[in-house]
Amino acid sequence: MFVYEKKLQYPVRIKNTNPKLAALIISQYGGPHGELGASLRYLSQRYSMPYPELKGLLTDIGTEELGHLEMVGTVVHQLTRNLNANQIKEAGFDQYFVDHTAGVYPQFASGESWTASTISVSGDTIADLTEDLAAEQKARLTYDNILRFTDDPDVRDVIKFLREREVVHFQRFGETKRTRWNGTSKSC
Repeated sequence: MFVYEKKLQYPVRIKNTNPKLAALIISQYGGPHGELGASLRYLSQRYSMPYPELKGLLTDIGTEELGHLEMVGTVVHQLTRNLNANQIKEAGFDQYFVDHTAGVYPQFASGESWTASTISVSGDTIADLTEDLAAEQKARLTYDNILRFTDDPDVRDVIKFLREREVVHFQRFGETKRTRWNGTSKSC
């Protein structure tokens, strides 16, 4: 069961619109290494996880990723709110706008729609944890790439927070894998 608190995990207050930047950041909403895929990956993997503490970890991180999805969606929305037709056209945001107006739609920065084929759920504990480690590193790299394209302090602040959470998730998955399979845990 999830309990929803009606506030973002970290405040998002973007003052300036920037549809070009939004078109890049949307990849962390529904791109190949984005928050939608991460949340579904972990929440799906937990069903076949034989160890309660790992099932709990997948649930904890999966629900946190849903919170990150909400934050990224908020960033994209705030970067594209109240645009006029000239701003949309000048930014090259017109193709997205035609299909979605200023709605937040799960897609890659390239425009490809999100697909479940970007996630892996094998039912094998080691394979899934290894995939999870890689997924967190790819998400961190995507946030690093986004940071290269913006100097807006409001955007950078949120992206840095999200990037740091990917690092923490990587560390938690790594600790779990090392602890459970290096002879430290007696329940394997």
